[in-house]
Amino acid sequence: MEHNDAAAPPSKRLGRPRKYDPDQALNRAAELFWRSGYSAVSLDDIARATGMNRPSLAAAFGDKQVIYLRTLARYRDASRSQALRLLSDSKTLRDFLRRFYAAAIDVYLAGEVAALGCYSIGTAATQAVTDPEVRSFLASSIDDTDAFLAALFRSAEKHGEPRSSLSAKGRARIATATLHSLAIRARSGATRSDLCEIANSAVELLCPRGAKFELPVRVRQGSFRER
Repeated sequence: MEHNDAAAPPSKRLGRPRKYDPDQALNRAAELFWRSGYSAVSLDDIARATGMNRPSLAAAFGDKQVIYLRTLARYRDASRSQALRLLSDSKTLRDFLRRFYAAAIDVYLAGEVAALGCYSIGTAATQAVTDPEVRSFLASSIDDTDAFLAALFRSAEKHGEPRSSLSAKGRARIATATLHSLAIRARSGATRSDLCEIANSAVELLCPRGAKFELPVRVRQGSFRER
């Protein structure tokens, strides 16, 4: 009988469907980097954690650096999405910052053995010393957070908040630095009570209790990347 390719089942014509879940594989790789740091994790470690062999791992994602950068990007994007959700539910900047820090503390204190802190700050800050691409990613991520918060401070001043002696940019940098401090302190063993005290103090400094202005709906429904 003459062989007819058109009659062959799709799986045989197109090859076997992949047996891995890309999101799950990157999650498992991120767990390794988060616990042990970039330098201590090998491709063999990632292969074992994901259940993929090294050739399949390389074909799907690339080398270790590419895998790491992809996990950083996923963490960044998830963090931004969460920030925007919190912003959309917050009427005032003070309210948003309290929610913003509380959500961050929940993440930073997670860990089966010890608090893991922030994925980016905990892993990229070390690797950035010797890896220009990681350094560029980290710098860009910090700058974006500064810009996002600075836009909120400017909007708050425009819509009724008493002006501070600090610029919107300066206040934003303090707010971002507080976020990083919370991450490092969590990883060093600080308690939730300690972290909440720091966060609440930062909110009092940056948004005095007397500020009752409301952020416009347009601001609360904006895009992180547009700020």
